[in-house]
Amino acid sequence: MYPFKQSIPILPTMPAPTSNNTSVFSQLSVFGHQKVVYCNDEATGLKAIIAIHDTTLGPALGGTRMWPYKSENDALQDVLRLSRSMTYKAAITGLNLGGGSTVIIGDSRKDKNEALLRMYGKFIKNLNGEYITAEDVGTNTRDMEYIRMETQYVTGVPESIGGSGDPTPVAARGVYMGIKGCLKELYGNDNLAGKSVAVQGTGHVGENLVKLLREENAKVYVSDIDEDRLRQVAKKYGAEAVEHNSIFDLDVDIYAPCALGATINSKTINQLKCAIIAGSANSQLEDEQLHGKMLLEKGILYAPDYVINAGGLINLYSEIAGFNKKRTMQLTENIYDAIRNVLKLSKTENISTVVAANKIAEKRIADIKKIKTSF
Repeated sequence: MYPFKQSIPILPTMPAPTSNNTSVFSQLSVFGHQKVVYCNDEATGLKAIIAIHDTTLGPALGGTRMWPYKSENDALQDVLRLSRSMTYKAAITGLNLGGGSTVIIGDSRKDKNEALLRMYGKFIKNLNGEYITAEDVGTNTRDMEYIRMETQYVTGVPESIGGSGDPTPVAARGVYMGIKGCLKELYGNDNLAGKSVAVQGTGHVGENLVKLLREENAKVYVSDIDEDRLRQVAKKYGAEAVEHNSIFDLDVDIYAPCALGATINSKTINQLKCAIIAGSANSQLEDEQLHGKMLLEKGILYAPDYVINAGGLINLYSEIAGFNKKRTMQLTENIYDAIRNVLKLSKTENISTVVAANKIAEKRIADIKKIKTSF
């Protein structure tokens, strides 16, 4: 296993984004991060930020996202949130990993190239195993191959060179198991036959989720800003395509956000006509505290995103640990119980599922920290 360092204590629920006038150091203090590394190389055009949130449980693992951020502060806010989410995701699913993330500032369609990625790999190498990266929005398995040319601390590479390959089928399986866990908690059984599900986003995870839902005879509605892909997925799996802006008006059992984050906000919560929110998107709540509480008060059961979408991380962890696909799927199916534990704590203490999930994750980190500091 890769080496790692001790961490600082975990902090409470993520606060709202800070203003552009707030110093970097004060932001790190609020978010509870161990380290932030700014990567700049004029020759290749690399501008990246690596954030390491916590390594109590193991080396920080997180994706590399490439996006044309409007400002450097926006990029910093994104990487701080993503890395913290990875800490909690690993903790609540029982993995021996910490949380980290990278954002590369730029348009992946025109700015990404071999030299830039390999230079980025050198920055990762200099962290000596404290951070391991993988693909995210704007990067792919081919990009991970370039990074691996400079460092061993990368995962999610193609199966042809010894990696675990595409993680999206595993991620979709985790969401599917999480949905079933929600159904069991709400209705006493987890049968999806006859249930209606609105899947927002038909990317690789969304499409795989639609496939699993239709195999169990769920009624599935799909929406996507890419109309050609929307029609293709709907026809392939026998789902019903709906306009992107109409997804929140559907009267369904389950809303599954599988595209960009922040789709659950004060406006959409008042529109929603569903009993369960359970999908693969990251940062689904625009404001964790406010909108988590609003969903609790409205009686909508919300599966916290970093719990239900942990299948991708489990797939990457399995690659590092050398697990086979059978063991990977066994770990992924544990999301069913992880979701149920969150929902039970939420109900018992009358707290939002976000707060409940954070409490469970923080307890595991605190417990393991006692072991690591006892000798």
